[in-house]
Amino acid sequence: MVNINTLDPGASPLDYYGFELRRCREAADLTQRQLGEIVNYTGSLIGQIETARKVPTLEFSERVDAALGTGGLLSRLVQLVLRSQLPAWFREVAELQARATEIYSFELGMVPGLLQTQAYARAVLGAIDQRGLDDRTAVRMARQRIFDKEQPPLFWVVLSETALVQQIGGYEVMREQLAHLLALGGSPQINVQVLPFSAGAHAGMTGSFDVYRFAGDPTIVYTEGYGSAHPTASPDTVKDCSLRYDHLQAAALSLKDSAELIRRAMEDRYGEQVA
Repeated sequence: MVNINTLDPGASPLDYYGFELRRCREAADLTQRQLGEIVNYTGSLIGQIETARKVPTLEFSERVDAALGTGGLLSRLVQLVLRSQLPAWFREVAELQARATEIYSFELGMVPGLLQTQAYARAVLGAIDQRGLDDRTAVRMARQRIFDKEQPPLFWVVLSETALVQQIGGYEVMREQLAHLLALGGSPQINVQVLPFSAGAHAGMTGSFDVYRFAGDPTIVYTEGYGSAHPTASPDTVKDCSLRYDHLQAAALSLKDSAELIRRAMEDRYGEQVA
């Protein structure tokens, strides 16, 4: 267990966050319990975050910033903390997502992480390993903040119909997730097409992949294995996957028809009636 008196702010972003939280709290002459009462969290949680035993969330950081008048210090630091909690092999991918101006994703079996609800993400992440599940889920959800930027990326996903019928997390979780996909239809930056089973053999049968485009850097293709990430800027790979994506978009349903298929799946399979 980390002792707050010996916490090294240079050990990690999480340690640095805890050190700064404690410094700001003490400067305001508040105990952990008093600060917790102000921001509606327990004093115990304040202590766990100050000792780098608990990962803070963006909501927590924003509340404490407001309570202590820190000028947004913790809200800025929490982005580094959350990114540092990602698996080492995935950190480069998260950085690519944060910098990309356009993201094109093809998913064979599930809703992509950037569009997952909290409950769905928790079910996916906890399928095998339940350790630190709250923190890992919070970290995944924080990645979706890229859509809150002043200039968010264009995100286009071609989703296999499998993702609509593979029951992840149970009926309620799936209803919420599919409703979330429908709600995203109102955003011009996020577009969801469904590749129906009736499409038969298609250009993405070899696996899921992403294409990241940037304002001034080469396009990168990303594929994923078990516990490993494979980003590449190889011109041949980029050309091949870009062509594959064009074919997938052509084989997929239109945005309108995709939304209707998602709606039917939600109503017929998961019992939710949508007006």
